Amino acid sequence: MSNLIRPLARLCAQIFAVVAISLLAHPAQAQTANKEPVFIGVTGPLTGQYAQYGAQWKKGFDYALDEINASGGINGRPLQYTFEDSQSDPRQTVVIARKFVDDQRIVVEVGDFSSAASMAASPIYQAAGLVQFGFTNSHPDFTKGGDCIWSNAVNQKDEMPLLADLAHDIGLKRLAVLYINSDWGRTAKDLFVEAVKKHGGEVVGAEGYLADEKDFRSAIVRVRDANPDGIALISYYPDGAQITRQLHNAGLTQPIIAGGSIYSPKFLELGGDAVNGVITNVPFFPQDPRPVVQKFVQGFNAKFGTEPDAYNGRAYDTFILLAAVMRQFGPERGKVKEGLGKIKDVPSVVYGAVTFDAETRRVANPFVSRITVKDGKWAAWDGKISGKQ
Repeated sequence: MSNLIRPLARLCAQIFAVVAISLLAHPAQAQTANKEPVFIGVTGPLTGQYAQYGAQWKKGFDYALDEINASGGINGRPLQYTFEDSQSDPRQTVVIARKFVDDQRIVVEVGDFSSAASMAASPIYQAAGLVQFGFTNSHPDFTKGGDCIWSNAVNQKDEMPLLADLAHDIGLKRLAVLYINSDWGRTAKDLFVEAVKKHGGEVVGAEGYLADEKDFRSAIVRVRDANPDGIALISYYPDGAQITRQLHNAGLTQPIIAGGSIYSPKFLELGGDAVNGVITNVPFFPQDPRPVVQKFVQGFNAKFGTEPDAYNGRAYDTFILLAAVMRQFGPERGKVKEGLGKIKDVPSVVYGAVTFDAETRRVANPFVSRITVKDGKWAAWDGKISGKQ
């Protein structure tokens, strides 16, 4: 019998030693292990045509959680999230919103991906007093849904004039626009047209298309016949890549600029050589030399073996921001809303530091970087126009 007990005792001692070493390696994390978690509810696309965005979010969230929980979580409680797949469908976001507001563990909601999907659920969150934090929601009316509706995304009223500035700086005077025919896309198109006119330019054609459309040839023929000197895309990465491919195949060689919503590794994968030369504005770019960005890039690369993109950065930033609010003001629904209006200069890989305009419930003084596709990769734009789109 003793011959059996001794090996078992040694095994138990080894297991104990491993656990002890693990706890010593992350003492703050160990302190949170047995405490009740603080939950963030996330709604976004994990399946469907926008699933890549959800996958990008999860990496940013997970990396942020590593950092937050290793430093003690939310005042000693671990931070966790539950992610419900909406496919960015407004019908699904409404169902998920009802589920989240009834789950008292959830102290703040994050998402959805598209403004239309988020805005369909906003009245439910507002009525329940649960903050809806739309970190990719650029529609100018999104935060008008009430004092529980917040966003750290660049407002379309800021983003579209910046895209028009890009067209002007390139020297484009006659532009054709292809835009996704949703409330978000139509609003962005109208703001872009207005901003182009202020620069003395002209939009000579505007072609809307449906989110699930695959064949853009008839719209491209009308764009060609309008004889623009540049083309602007107000698209997401799947449709933006397909349009660019089809523009390329139709022999259109005008410079192409696009809203930052195309920025994704999938845009490169789906577009192939055709997307070389496309220029866009983004709030985050991994080659940004700021120390806060480079620290994030190096850590993210070590964890996932790849450079982060804008959606990884936005997701990471959002959890870091919400954690800072909860640590300072408390992890309760009402205190999160109060804290967002009061917190100042939270470190940010996207904006440098985040302070909110309490009236608009958006980030004060956002900025963007100009990037392009060069040799199949995203690169800082050097101000030159590629001869081949």
